[in-house]
Amino acid sequence: MGPYKDGKLQLSYVIPNLFTAASAFLGVIGILASSKGNFEKAAIYIILSLFFDGLDGRIARMTKTTSKFGAEFDSLSDIVAFGVAPAMLFYFSIGHQYGRFGALLAALYVVFGAIRLARFNVTTSTSEPSVFIGVPIPTAAVITAMWILIYQKYPYMLKLEWMILLGQAIISFLMVSNIRYPSFKNIDLKKSQRIKVFVTLTLVFSLIYLYPIETGTLFVTGYLLYGVGRECYIFCVAKWKKNKYNG
Repeated sequence: MGPYKDGKLQLSYVIPNLFTAASAFLGVIGILASSKGNFEKAAIYIILSLFFDGLDGRIARMTKTTSKFGAEFDSLSDIVAFGVAPAMLFYFSIGHQYGRFGALLAALYVVFGAIRLARFNVTTSTSEPSVFIGVPIPTAAVITAMWILIYQKYPYMLKLEWMILLGQAIISFLMVSNIRYPSFKNIDLKKSQRIKVFVTLTLVFSLIYLYPIETGTLFVTGYLLYGVGRECYIFCVAKWKKNKYNG
């Protein structure tokens, strides 16, 4: 069944795209906030965009209203909300202090983010992937937003801009890398594990309530490092086994 019935567009196909539009809208508002120096608001808009972006696909699959238009619209929305918006947040908060180099890092983030989206669209089926190849662009956007929030909150970070510049470059390259990251979308928990997961999530949300910026930054940075660490571990183990076999 398509999006049209008796020549009229069905409401069930419109609703998921409204969430996509909301994500793009928040991205544009975030860009405007960054240009005015309201970096905290801009970061919050990016995080809210992630919320709406997560809803549109789920609602479309639940209502069986997925469409090629929705997929294309989602990608165009993502490049605004998670590509241009975090790049402008980075540039107006820190990057502009470094002239053309800061502008280059902001531009590379957008270009590599677009490549990441294009690769995802042509290599992923309609089902949810169990792992992501490269850092997903929404995750990269939230990492950038959390780093800027930490930078704004703690005065001593004003002397460590180079770390965020380096981190921004690393995020850009990780988006187009072949490093695998967990999806968390198709987790099948056993009954014996559900209580443990519930307790763990309760503790995590408690920390987020008490220290939202610090806890959020810790988790998203840990997620970023997990993929790199896992890849290094696999490489070292494979090399060790090869040397052991040859020896």
